[in-house]
Amino acid sequence: MGDAIERIEDSRLDAEGDEVAALVGQSSGWRDAWRYLRTNPLFLIGLAIMLVIVVMALFPALFARGINPTDCDLSLSRQTPSAAHWFGMDLQGCDYYANVIYGARNSVMIGLLSVIGVLIIGVLVGALAGYFGGWADSVLARITDVFFGIPLFLGALILLTVTANRSVWTVSLALVVFGWMTAMRLVRSSVVSIRESDYVLAAQALGASSGRILVRHILPNAVAPVFVYATIAVGTFISAEAALTYLGIGLQAPEISWGLQINVAQSLIGSSPHLLLFPALFLLVTVLGFILLGDALREALDPKRR
Repeated sequence: MGDAIERIEDSRLDAEGDEVAALVGQSSGWRDAWRYLRTNPLFLIGLAIMLVIVVMALFPALFARGINPTDCDLSLSRQTPSAAHWFGMDLQGCDYYANVIYGARNSVMIGLLSVIGVLIIGVLVGALAGYFGGWADSVLARITDVFFGIPLFLGALILLTVTANRSVWTVSLALVVFGWMTAMRLVRSSVVSIRESDYVLAAQALGASSGRILVRHILPNAVAPVFVYATIAVGTFISAEAALTYLGIGLQAPEISWGLQINVAQSLIGSSPHLLLFPALFLLVTVLGFILLGDALREALDPKRR
């Protein structure tokens, strides 16, 4: 009886030691990644762009010089840029600089909401498929393959075509429905590689529940590739919203977004090119910032670099 108790105690101590070692290794990996990122100019540029754009989306009045984007004067329609109106005036005679600044809110909100939804579905489905395997993995993998057969842009376009009221929420939902599969596969592959680790097997031997094992032991060590993907995906979803709106399938007036501004400017590019230039430039810089951030994170978290 004493030997059995001693073996159980040894197993418990081994499991706790494995868990501590895993957590220490994970913490050390993130610290090493941060030391690398602090000296990476691409990361710093991407981070600066992201912070400016996010603050602009949250507090557009701080950047709009106190100008209301809905205050319009038709007599100033399509006026070119000047000292009084930095980006000129739009078709309705509204200050275009203020409109472009306020356009960041919906564009960034759609990008962030889409990524949050994609992560919730992708992490949940990927974790269940990777951990349990067997028939659960087969069923979830086949469902994922069905959605993978429909390209993100095409699927969102079809879904939004049959939607009467296209708002920030409906556009985000359409992008989530056809955009979660990559996150699922990243999580599944990470979970499959981790579930046979010593500390996971020790936790199973001690009777830990599947939910506890997934939350405490597996997912914290499986989020790195998903984190990188999510950073890049924000830019992808922002550009997808702009493309959908440009085609007349995304947001609808009176909403303000870069996609809507580009949609209106397409027929005026010959006479008023500034109407296309400024929202397109902001869109380009925003997407570039998130991509730079994601690329730097991928390099920092790459095990081969260490």
